[in-house]
Amino acid sequence: MNQQSLPGASNALTMGILSIVGALVCCGPFAIIFSIIGLNSAKKAERLFEENPGMYSGFENVKTGRVLSYIGLGLSLIMLVLCILYFGVIIALITTGEFNNM
Repeated sequence: MNQQSLPGASNALTMGILSIVGALVCCGPFAIIFSIIGLNSAKKAERLFEENPGMYSGFENVKTGRVLSYIGLGLSLIMLVLCILYFGVIIALITTGEFNNM
C-alpha cells in the first residue's frame, strides 16, 4: 500500500518554526499569527489522519508542529507583555518628569 504524505503536516511544522523564530528574533507579538496558522493546519491534518490513518504518513510532523506552535505562542505572549511593560515604563517616566532628570 502506497502512503501519501499528510496534507498540512509540513505547513504546521513550518509555521511552528516560524512562530518561534519570529518571537525570538524580529517581530515578537506578530509571531502569534504564525502560531495560529500552525495550530489550524495541525488540526486540519490531524482530522484527515483520523479519518483514514492507513492512507497517510507523516503524523509526527503534525505533533511536532503543534508543540512548536504552542511554544511560539507562549514566547509571543511573553514578548507582548515585555513590550507593554517597556513602553509603559517609558511613558510613566515621561509623564512624571523623571525622564528629564536623567
